[in-house]
Amino acid sequence: MVRAEIITIGDEILYGQILDTNTQWISLELDKIGIKTVRKSSVGDQRDEIVQILQEAQKRADIVFITGGLGPTKDDLTKKILADFFNCPLAYHPEALQDVTDFFAKRGRELSDINRDQALLPTKCTFIPNKQGTAPAMWFNEQDTIWVSMPGVPFEMKAIMETEVLPRITTHFKLPVIVHQIRKVVGIGESYLSDLIQDWELQLPSHLKLAYLPSLGIVKLRLTGFGQDKVQLHADIEAVFEKVMPLIKGYIFGREKDELASVVGQLLVDQQATLAVAESCTGGYLAHQFTQHAGSSAYFQGGIISYANEVKVKQLGVSQDILYTEGAVSDTCVMAMATGARKNLGTTYALATSGIAGPDGGTEEKPVGTIWIALAHPNGVIARKLTQGGTRIQNIHLSSLTAINLLRRYLLNDLAE
Repeated sequence: MVRAEIITIGDEILYGQILDTNTQWISLELDKIGIKTVRKSSVGDQRDEIVQILQEAQKRADIVFITGGLGPTKDDLTKKILADFFNCPLAYHPEALQDVTDFFAKRGRELSDINRDQALLPTKCTFIPNKQGTAPAMWFNEQDTIWVSMPGVPFEMKAIMETEVLPRITTHFKLPVIVHQIRKVVGIGESYLSDLIQDWELQLPSHLKLAYLPSLGIVKLRLTGFGQDKVQLHADIEAVFEKVMPLIKGYIFGREKDELASVVGQLLVDQQATLAVAESCTGGYLAHQFTQHAGSSAYFQGGIISYANEVKVKQLGVSQDILYTEGAVSDTCVMAMATGARKNLGTTYALATSGIAGPDGGTEEKPVGTIWIALAHPNGVIARKLTQGGTRIQNIHLSSLTAINLLRRYLLNDLAE
């Protein structure tokens, strides 16, 4: 297994002034060709700290990626430090100098001394051109390690990686094949899911590894296969996932790029059905889950954000008696909301939400996180009570997710009313 380390250099990253997207992107690209990232590090523009992290990386990795610190200003130290680290001088590289000269000439600008110095490179490096900017990348094969230094500007770094670095890596190293597949699960927590499939997990072949990747309301099951034959690894993973399907059939909704709302949207399209929403505590977030996906107009008709009780009454037909006797946070209210939305917008189905998202507004009887959801369908209406303890945003998100999953299970005839 080829091991990689990624180092980002720059005070602006440590101060949180810019978001480091480089390490994530590089890791994903390395994973595609079978290289395992063993560590990611960020360091400021301090010479001693950069040298220390280079020394540490050399002990851990077969290839080290460095981004940042290649600009023309005094705080850009990477080239000077690498020259000292590899015990060589800086010198003007002819191709690098021609590139930076052409770069400014094409833009009708004079080449200043500070920009000319962009062509000063450690003499032990292999020059890698930067077609998007003025700071070239550098490739070193030193101390039994490959070192790749690139600009920190994301679009420059990506272009260099795709056109120059990745092809060199695949030539230099004998790489294994690594294959990932993901199945997305909703409606069950990570610990309960683990208990449910533990026997299946214990019987996994040795060349397949399982990872649980939880997020708010959804768990990804990722199987990773290691070997030499990509096609065979994909077949092995498919076969293993098929064995667990009977256990998680009611929870699994998609694969790598599938989103719950778009999956449900496709089910609606397949059944030539339409959807409306009536929202109180989710305030339009539920509708957004559908409308953020292209093509949602094929099934999504619209929604009513009935945040105030007057809107529930006037637009959805919720009776004053329900609001007076049981309140807006009740099964009867949310069922009336869903029924009203389905009737008034003329849809096959309607989802509704009403509750206390927080952080205030709760009572002893109805604490923060008490939320009712409902699904109105051609044969009636279903309501579910949720008791959640998260933040306001978490409660809104989970309520919307649970409502969408309620509709998914109904469409699949996987729901006991």
